[in-house]
Amino acid sequence: FVASLMPDPVQTYSELHPAPVGSTISVLARRIHERFPGSGLSKVAAELVTVAAQNQSVIEKLRRPLWWLRGLATLTIAALVALVVWAAIEFRDLVKGGTFTLSEALQSIDAATSELIFLSLVVLFLVSLETRLKRRTALRMLHRLRSIAHIVDMHQLTKDPELALHRVESTASSPSRTLSRTQLPRYLDYCSELLALTSKLAALHAQNLNDAVVLSAVNDIEALTADLSRKIWQKISILATADPQRHPAMASTLDRETAG
Repeated sequence: FVASLMPDPVQTYSELHPAPVGSTISVLARRIHERFPGSGLSKVAAELVTVAAQNQSVIEKLRRPLWWLRGLATLTIAALVALVVWAAIEFRDLVKGGTFTLSEALQSIDAATSELIFLSLVVLFLVSLETRLKRRTALRMLHRLRSIAHIVDMHQLTKDPELALHRVESTASSPSRTLSRTQLPRYLDYCSELLALTSKLAALHAQNLNDAVVLSAVNDIEALTADLSRKIWQKISILATADPQRHPAMASTLDRETAG
């Protein structure tokens, strides 16, 4: 009885679920707003919360079969089978009656073959149409996630750790830099978390839609967010190396990697 109340580990932890991912994004958005209220990054995080809810709706929509389309395909297949049966019966009756010539038989076979080819193409079109419709819906959402990843990268683009470590005289066109030396690592870490969660939202499409085009788009987003996150962690590493007392664990890890 106790075992029956315990959740199935395979069912619970073998795949991503939209709700926990969306909940994690909501918590991250609150953390960013509490630490950097009114910042552009907090607005991006709030937008990602909205996108995560929309993404969950899209995932649920992609999971549901298009019954009207499957019904139409079933009717077309039934018509194709009926045509084959009818042609076979007609040909048998003609053979028994012996009232047809060779030219008439060839014409009948040619007409039946044309109808079979046409209906077969219609069946192939209808069978693939559901996948193509769902692919278009998924790609539209994936394009939006890719755009958010680039927006996050724009927010961290001017966060130069060297300028936080050393005072540099600004010019008239220099961007506004309001983050302190202690705030900058936290800001960059939030950017990395946003990129990671954006990647997870994209991964939901790969596990719910078995389509090569969608899988390729998801892989592109995962590669993009990984590359952008790698640049962010290079900046964090510079700050940790310059101030090992504030980041002892990271500084010691970097020292070991450098020594190795």
